[in-house]
Amino acid sequence: MSILTLFMIVGPVAMLAGVAMMVIAIRSGGVGEQPKSTVMLMSGMMACAFGIMLTAFSIAGQPVGAAR
Repeated sequence: MSILTLFMIVGPVAMLAGVAMMVIAIRSGGVGEQPKSTVMLMSGMMACAFGIMLTAFSIAGQPVGAAR
């Protein structure tokens, strides 16, 4: 298993975890008023961005002839 395949697995998992954290933070209410909700929202956004970057690097790093 190459590192790009690992990135393709870990990236979407990180994106889903980040989106789940953002949803939980928003539904709990108090974003901007309660520190826990605010931190969960920020960390969810960072995890989602990290997942997007990993997935993008794994797609961009594939060799040109690999699509065939």
